[in-house]
Formats: sequence, structure tokens, C-alpha cells
Amino acid sequence: MAFTSDMVSALAEILKPPENADSDSDLDDEAPKTEFAKMGPGEIGPKKKDDSSSESNQVDAKKNTKDIWTEEDVGEGAEYESLYDPRPQPEYEILYKQAVTSEDMFLQMGNKNPATASCEDMVVKIKLPDTKISDMTLDVKSKFLDCRTPKLKLGLHLPHPVDHESGKAKWDGDKGELSVTLRMKRELDFMNF
Repeated sequence: MAFTSDMVSALAEILKPPENADSDSDLDDEAPKTEFAKMGPGEIGPKKKDDSSSESNQVDAKKNTKDIWTEEDVGEGAEYESLYDPRPQPEYEILYKQAVTSEDMFLQMGNKNPATASCEDMVVKIKLPDTKISDMTLDVKSKFLDCRTPKLKLGLHLPHPVDHESGKAKWDGDKGELSVTLRMKRELDFMNF
């Protein structure tokens, strides 16, 4: 390919430094020469829409309150946690329970399998030795279980959301064990049907 005089002059025009009257200053050497050189990290990616008015209204609404955190910032059960409570945590165990019928056992007509994904209930067994039932306090939220006695304290974040209004608690005074049965609330998918 042969270069023509027009091509050479266009190339020279591109490579020629810009003409400035103040070429003696040191700032000209540090200033970006092209539009691409003026771009910074904020220029990368698609341009954002200007929603500054709606965002500023939300920020102003948060600033007008004297709250440090919003309800979304604080996890469920955080109000029960205390670093200054010296009571130890009791031993506990989480078990899963299935509602199995004869069709599931003998005919294998149901879609049940031994996995915990096929379980409907969660059983939390808490060992509370030397405790009377009148000294216990039990509070269950959808993702948190709080059990307190004068000597022990358990704040347990549950592995699955539960129906906290329909749970059952059973006290065995001989063993010193509290069994809390909670119905799990799971999204239906190919495992939980």
C-alpha cells in the first residue's frame, strides 16, 4: 500500500502537539492531550440516569430522624444478644422431622426421601439441667429462638424460617430437656413440594 501526500499530512496533523501560547509552563506537560486521557474511573460503563431528586428526598428523610439504624440494618434477634450477660449457653440439638404415611413407607408413592429438604418440622432440643418450668422464658420469632433461665441463656439463629405462631414446646423434667417443635416455612421448589 502506497501512502499519498494527503495521508501523510493527515497523520502529521494527528501527531502534531496542540499549539498553545503558554507552552513554556510545566502544567502543559501534565495536562491530558486527548479527550480519552481526560476520562477517569467514573467514566467507565453506561451513564446513570439522573435520579438525584428522588435519592436526595430519601436521604433527607433518613437524616430528619434521629435513628442511627433502620429496621433493615438490624437483623432479627439482635435485640436479645448482649455481650454483658455472663450466663453460659446450654447444650442444644437441632433435628428435622417428616410427616411420613404408610404410602411413603411401603408403597413409596410419595416424593419423600431421607434428606432434610423433605422435612416439614424442625425440633430444637435444649438441655436445661436443674431448671423448673416456671423459671423458663421462651420466645420464638421467624428466624430466631430465645430461651432464658436464671442460669443459662440461648439465643439461636434458626437455619430456616419457621411459623412462630404454631410451634409447640414440651418440657421433660426428668431429663431436664425442653423440646421445641416448629413448622418450617420453605419456598416450594423441585426439592420442597
